[in-house]
Amino acid sequence: MTDSWAAFGADLHIEPVGAGLRSGLMNALREAVRTGRLTPGTRLPSSRTLAVDLGVARNTVADAYAELVAEGWLTARQGSGTRVAQRADAAGPGARRAPSRPVRRRPTHSLMPGSPDLSAFPRAEWLKASRRALAAAPDQAFGYDDPQGRIELRTVLAGYLARARGVYADPERIVICSGFVHGLTLMGKVLARRGVREAAVESCGLDIHWGLLAGAGLATVCLPVDELGARTGELGGMRRVGAALLTPAHQFPTGVPLHPDRRAAAVDWARASGGLLLEDDYDGEFRYDRQPVGALQGLDPERVVYMGTASKSLAPGLRLAWMVLPEGLVDEVCQAKGGPEWMTGSLDQLTLAEFIASGAYDRHVRAMRLRYRRRRDQLVRALAERAPDFRVSGIAAGLHAVLELPEGTEHPVVQAATWQGLALERLSRFRHQDAEPGREGLVIGYGTPSESGWAGALDALCRVLP
Repeated sequence: MTDSWAAFGADLHIEPVGAGLRSGLMNALREAVRTGRLTPGTRLPSSRTLAVDLGVARNTVADAYAELVAEGWLTARQGSGTRVAQRADAAGPGARRAPSRPVRRRPTHSLMPGSPDLSAFPRAEWLKASRRALAAAPDQAFGYDDPQGRIELRTVLAGYLARARGVYADPERIVICSGFVHGLTLMGKVLARRGVREAAVESCGLDIHWGLLAGAGLATVCLPVDELGARTGELGGMRRVGAALLTPAHQFPTGVPLHPDRRAAAVDWARASGGLLLEDDYDGEFRYDRQPVGALQGLDPERVVYMGTASKSLAPGLRLAWMVLPEGLVDEVCQAKGGPEWMTGSLDQLTLAEFIASGAYDRHVRAMRLRYRRRRDQLVRALAERAPDFRVSGIAAGLHAVLELPEGTEHPVVQAATWQGLALERLSRFRHQDAEPGREGLVIGYGTPSESGWAGALDALCRVLP
């Protein structure tokens, strides 16, 4: 006999086994406890409810419960119902335990790049914006919606990107997606459908991005990076390249901006060849020594795909990003995205729209800009005092800095840091497989630690340097 327990207790398929209803029920309950299907503290259905579910007399269930209480399998307390007992050997000698996972020791401190200070997420302001957005949300926001994204968010984003990043951003050119990786995946599909077979990528960057393009069928061609950014003048000699992925505001990981002459060269190449520039506006809002450099997209909105995200300014867990597209690409990207079932959560979009419209986003970015600037200054100062032979390179911007190391020391420093509980990332980790060998160094993510953990992480870094 198989049935499901319904109200006021665990929803569990039970199959009484053995002679007699009472003994069969007891055997089934013991087996459920042994195997972990019923965990300690789980409240069982009342004897009346279970009797109705199983089609047996109530006394049969009550007697089975009483016997199992006496044996120590269950506990019964007035007002609390019948529950699975807390037993030191609850799994029993014959239990089918899940294989244990190897224990991974978490580092005490982390300076890994790519993450903001998650402890600084503006919970109170976000909650206020969420409440306002939920109260004002139209009924259709709770159903399947436009894959392009909520018009409320696209409208406020258009205004914000125009004033803060110099982007030409009509709401009808914006597509909301679930993170930068999602957006790049969509662009890879569109480029492949257009017949593009090769894409230029910077010689230092993220292999996950190169892998996404490769997964769409595009070969990645290495574009060298130096102290002026990507050498975009070399695009003209790459005859089969139909797109180029760039981080012009703050190159990751070297930390340099794309020189104005090279910005112009990139746009000239796109116009002459009919190619597309994919602009990853990596932490473009965080510049500390001057106003942030405007987006490349402003030079030619028809040849540049602008890609931004809330991952660095707010938190990657929000899974909110946006693409500002040339007019002719919008339908193709939406088609690649799929139907409404692939849309980003409407309520999160409405909350972000309210968060930006209320001014809370600007206030948060300004506050974080001050925090990250202070941390970068403290990093430079601490190294000057305690490790004067090491230099921080890259502009005063973003959430990371490159610490240059003597040749042959990159791997030993990272290994020593691991032994002392400090997570670090080496510069060579981000070098394209076809790139020429370059300098050694560490990519220090000073945005990653919490405010309380920053001082300890900085001290740990200084201790592991040779």
